[in-house]
Amino acid sequence: MNTGRILVVDDEPQIRRVLRSTLTAEGYEVRDARTGEDALTALREHRFDLILLDVNMPGVGGLETCRQIRESSEAAIIMLTVRDSEEDKVEALDAGADDYMTKPFSTPELLARIRAALRRLPAGAHAHSELIRLPGLEINLATRRLVVKGKDVRLTPKEFDLLQYLLANPNVPIPHGRLLQAVWGPDYGGEVEYLRVFMNRLRKKIEPDPAAPRYLITDPWVGYRFVLPESA
Repeated sequence: MNTGRILVVDDEPQIRRVLRSTLTAEGYEVRDARTGEDALTALREHRFDLILLDVNMPGVGGLETCRQIRESSEAAIIMLTVRDSEEDKVEALDAGADDYMTKPFSTPELLARIRAALRRLPAGAHAHSELIRLPGLEINLATRRLVVKGKDVRLTPKEFDLLQYLLANPNVPIPHGRLLQAVWGPDYGGEVEYLRVFMNRLRKKIEPDPAAPRYLITDPWVGYRFVLPESA
């Protein structure tokens, strides 16, 4: 059986009932909310490991709800929507989502996406050092803590997993597919837009100048690499 606390946010009662029943049967602890406002209230009162968040809702929409959740929560977020263009996916990921599903979807696909969103790389997996110090930057892989210019910077779990995997394989280009499968899971590989968005988010948090990155480098048509000086 699975473990974890999930919040289902959707304005359609039937969808909430079906998801609550399905996820409860899988062993998850489930609560639901009808609107973005209700979801934000629930998050102030309870801790959740994952949020299934519909994009199209009355009042505070799903994208704005996602942005507000990300201001205070590291819970995994999967956005649910009937729209499936790359622009829509990027917009959802930019808002802070970890994954994106298009309605209608099958139960096995949903459960696989939830498992992927909740999976975490082991602390310090394959890394040559658990504490990495660079100019203005300290990364503790054991405690999953990032300090930039003396201040703690919060990363979402998926952001940290991506950073950790790059650090475990420094100074070499890592192909897109390998990164996606290592961080999200074996069912991923073609979602290159995920990496673009997550790398942009990491650069904004880590790089002195995100527009001219020093550490998180793009290798065109191949993938990404973390430039780690030998003395680090």
